Parts: sequence; C-alpha cells; structure tokens
Amino acid sequence: MRTIVIAAIALAAAGGALAQGGYPIRPVAMVVGFAPGGGTDTVARILAKNVGDSLGQQVIVENKAGAGGNIATDYVAKAAPDGYTILLGNVGSLAVAPHIVAKLPYDPLRDFAPITMAVVFANVLVVQPSQAKTLAEYVKLAREKPGTVTYGSSGIGGAGHLAGELLKMMAKIDIVHVPYKGGGPAMQGMLGGQVTSIFATPVSAGGQIKTGKVIAVATTGSKRAALLPDVPTVAESGYPGYEAMNWYAYMAPAKTPKEIIERLHSEIVKALGAPDAVDLLNKQGLEPSPSSSDELGRYIAREYETWGKVVKQAGIKAQ
Repeated sequence: MRTIVIAAIALAAAGGALAQGGYPIRPVAMVVGFAPGGGTDTVARILAKNVGDSLGQQVIVENKAGAGGNIATDYVAKAAPDGYTILLGNVGSLAVAPHIVAKLPYDPLRDFAPITMAVVFANVLVVQPSQAKTLAEYVKLAREKPGTVTYGSSGIGGAGHLAGELLKMMAKIDIVHVPYKGGGPAMQGMLGGQVTSIFATPVSAGGQIKTGKVIAVATTGSKRAALLPDVPTVAESGYPGYEAMNWYAYMAPAKTPKEIIERLHSEIVKALGAPDAVDLLNKQGLEPSPSSSDELGRYIAREYETWGKVVKQAGIKAQ
C-alpha cells in the first residue's frame, strides 16, 4: 500500500511539474472553424508564430470549417484538456449556436475554459457596385424587390448573419441569408455574382473595397471603423441603436489545468501586444482586446443572453 501511495504522489508531482514547467513539450493546435482566407483564420495565423515563439513550441493553425464554426468548437470541446488543442472561437459558435441548433453537441458555458479575448471589430456591409452605393439605396432596392436581395455571411449564427437579421428587423426589409463556410468563400461568392451583398469582416473585404470590386455601404459598430473612416455606420445611416460587433476569443477544453490556462493566457496576451501583430491587426480594422479569463467568461455569458433574444425574435433556425 505504501508503495502505491508513493507512486501516486510521484505521478501527481510529475503532472504538476509538467503543467508548470514542462508544458508544452510538443506542438499546439490552434483550431479555427472556418476556411483559409477568412477573418478568424487570418487572425490565427498572425498570432500563431508569436505565440509559438513564446511557448517554445510550434503553434499549428488547423482549419475545421463548417456549420458556422460549430464543427471546430465541438472538436475542441471534446479534446483532451492538456493545453495542446485550443480554439479561436467567435460569437456565432460560442454565444449564438445554442439558441439555433437543436441538440448542439457542446455547451459553450460549460465545456470550455476561457483563456483571453483576442480581437473585437465591426463587420462591414459590402454590395455589388451595380446594385447600390449607399445603405439607403440598398434598403430601397430590398423594398422594391422583396425576397430577391441576398446577403452572404461566414455561416448560420455568425456575426455577419446576426448583423443581417438585425438590419432586416430595424429596416423592415426582406433580404435572404446565404451562409458560406467562412468569410473567404462568402467573398468569392459575391465576386462571382452568387449574392447581392455580404456582411464581411474587414479582413475579408478590405482588399476588394480598395480595388472597387465591392462597395462598402455601412459598418455595424457603434462608431466608425478606423480602417474605413469614410464609411458611415448603420446607426448613423438612419437606424439609431443598431450595433452588431464581432469578436474572436481563445478557449481551451474544460478541466484544462489552471497552470496551463495561465501559461497560455500569458503568452497569447504577449503576442497580442507585440508591435508587429498590433500593426497587422490594426491595418485590417481589428482591435486587439486581451482580457482576463474571468472577464472573458462573463462577457460570453452576456453575449449568450443578448443574442439569444435576437435569435428568438428573428426566428433563426439551423438548416
């Protein structure tokens, strides 16, 4: 019996040493729920190298696209809680999906250990140049041709989808949502003429706006986006009170040891503050917004409640 107890104590000590000093001893997977080229993927790749350098191990971005980010979120929820699989999740999969997906295989408030907020930003409504140049023209088009104006997004329940539903409600228009598997594919769909418009991230739309291939008619935040200072917000374009922010946050599986969460938090926050990362993020309209783990947990709980009400009122259902 004494031998068994000694062995158990030794094993526990070894585990604690691993959590505090030995972690990580192999590459870390940073899982993204969307295809390459979209906003979440771009942010992940900007930060992965700096995080890896700080951790002393390679951080590999893994794209598991589909279901508005829910496939990746479920994957990480069920991963071993050892710090080697983390999620860069978004508002859709962490605060909205439970309200629109029946029998969602994970619970965002129970199955994850928050690490830190990464970035926050407004989306931008971009339209085919031949269709509208302003939000007023866009709304007029939708009213003249109800049910024919379409808008794409990175997936059902994502920030872009919610932004469109909120505009439908406030402007009293009938526009049709077309979900894609990420911001990149949504933009390609618009450029290919498959949809009239998309609610896009600055990452996905910035280059196309600059070249004039799409027209930015409004942004979705409470104030103008730093990257697009000449583009009015939806609120100042006739719909006061309108706001639909996007955010990306780092999460680990529930029961990940506190020491590992603290290590990941420290290195990710350091990466978010690195001058090269800040410059790259700011140029794409993304605001680094590190938080404590507890702050992130409380924020997600509030977003969960807020968007649950919008989903119910809009009648959004998973397809």
